[in-house]
Amino acid sequence: MTERIAIVTGAARGIGAATARRLAADGMAVAVLDLDEEDCKGTVDEIAGAGGRALAVGADVSNTGQVAAAVDRVAAELGEPTVLVNNAGVIRDNLLFKMSDNDWDTVLNVHLRGAFLMTRATQKYMVDQHYGRIVNLSSSSALGNRGQVNYSAAKSGMQGFTKTLAIELGKFGITANSVAPGFIVTDMTASTAARVGMDFEDFQKAAASQIPVQRVGQPGDVANAISFFASEAAGFVSGQVLYVAGGPLC
Repeated sequence: MTERIAIVTGAARGIGAATARRLAADGMAVAVLDLDEEDCKGTVDEIAGAGGRALAVGADVSNTGQVAAAVDRVAAELGEPTVLVNNAGVIRDNLLFKMSDNDWDTVLNVHLRGAFLMTRATQKYMVDQHYGRIVNLSSSSALGNRGQVNYSAAKSGMQGFTKTLAIELGKFGITANSVAPGFIVTDMTASTAARVGMDFEDFQKAAASQIPVQRVGQPGDVANAISFFASEAAGFVSGQVLYVAGGPLC
């Protein structure tokens, strides 16, 4: 099987790091991309230690020039990318009347503009090889969540973005799908607990009590779903949104 080259954004920690490790275990070479290249080295070292190939890349996904340079570097040093996981994200939670212009712009720029720029920069390699897998991270917050009007809008937008990519790029052998996590134990959910003034352990217990499987999610749970969408086996699955939330969401 041809070795696939994957780029995972926001891969220094959390879901992104778990995804980079999983795709490497699946046999892919992985570009571990995050805002600070130094922060990526831990993930890269873990992959290398397990016998995989990985490259640390620093870039702001909302910056056109940095994205172009990063993707060019991946193609030159690791190989032409045909798998892209748009995971990079930030939160700037607040109620609407307290939310600043910068809070709104930062979240929309990282999530939506970042996914757009990364996808535009990588799709040419996918088209040339008539093969591609794009996986975009949405969230259960796409359905609406108090204090997250910016994040909810961005994550809902990721779903429309995904479905449109599936329509436009399918004829080139490229699929696009979205994974929408529920409560996952990450730095982001720890930040949310701090924002609402709860101990993180108590916050997790409260969340688990509302989830049918009676536990919160781990980054690896999301990485497993991404692994399928990024695989050779998912060639007839495109334009889908999979909620990884321990129960049904509507």
